[in-house]
Amino acid sequence: MEVHILETSTDKEKLAEISRATSIELPKKKDGWKFTWRNLFKVEGGQIYKLGIVDKESEIEGMLMITLMNEEMLYMNTIEVAPHNYGSKGRYDNIAGCLIAFACLKSFELGKNDYEGFLTFESKTELIQLYQDKYRANLAAGQRMFIQPEMSLKLIEKYLKIKL
Repeated sequence: MEVHILETSTDKEKLAEISRATSIELPKKKDGWKFTWRNLFKVEGGQIYKLGIVDKESEIEGMLMITLMNEEMLYMNTIEVAPHNYGSKGRYDNIAGCLIAFACLKSFELGKNDYEGFLTFESKTELIQLYQDKYRANLAAGQRMFIQPEMSLKLIEKYLKIKL
């Protein structure tokens, strides 16, 4: 799926793509990534996606792992932007937004019954406020958060430029 991310140095959009990751493409902790994607790749039922710029296929800008819980609710297990995209000095912006919106889109495709369009995930404590403010996620209990279908649609439209 094609998406647009923002190159922070030029303020120009770059064409990027979200696609399934293969085991040989997974980023490594030794390169500054926080998660061990090789281990996550082995989780049964997990789907791992990468976001990369179209003309720079070898460089990954962000990663996402989702699973379907109880065969009806989509769960965002892990999301991570590349180390060179951290914070205000990152090379590219909107990486997390595009990946979260993609997970929301998948929640409409894979979610069943009353869970179609819902995306649930666990947040790190320091990111709860960000998820609430930027992505309009709701806090359920503890660090468990969810995005409702109405907000999923808005995120899909904003970051993926798709109207469902």
